[in-house]
Amino acid sequence: MRLDELLRHGDAVVVGVVETLGATIIFVGALWAALRFVVEGLRHRSAAGFTPIRLSLGRFLTLGLEFQLAADILRTAVSPTFAQLGQLAAIAAIRTALNIVLSREIAQEKQQVNAAADAGGRPRPGPEPPPAGGGGGGPPR
Repeated sequence: MRLDELLRHGDAVVVGVVETLGATIIFVGALWAALRFVVEGLRHRSAAGFTPIRLSLGRFLTLGLEFQLAADILRTAVSPTFAQLGQLAAIAAIRTALNIVLSREIAQEKQQVNAAADAGGRPRPGPEPPPAGGGGGGPPR
């Protein structure tokens, strides 16, 4: 087996693995969100309970799309043609736009969840507040 054939075969294997990882992440995220959707739907009838599920699904989709884009980049890494580079540019633009839209939506949904938690008096997830009374003699460093 010649070196160029070995590189193409190795590249095909790596691309397949990365594509499979991306698809698996998206599938697991969709399955997890669907299960949580059913459980939340049985427990609560309000739409507010579904927002965290959408946030989690959005994170899975974003991560899975990143893996898919990485696979596309790897596919064109070994002796790309102009047609392959054009396809990669189009795919990268579409997937990047999807990631930007998903990231913005996740950020907006997260703000809404935090605002609802603040209004409802429930504690927000995050770092613990400093103990009352200072407890250490000055600001953190």
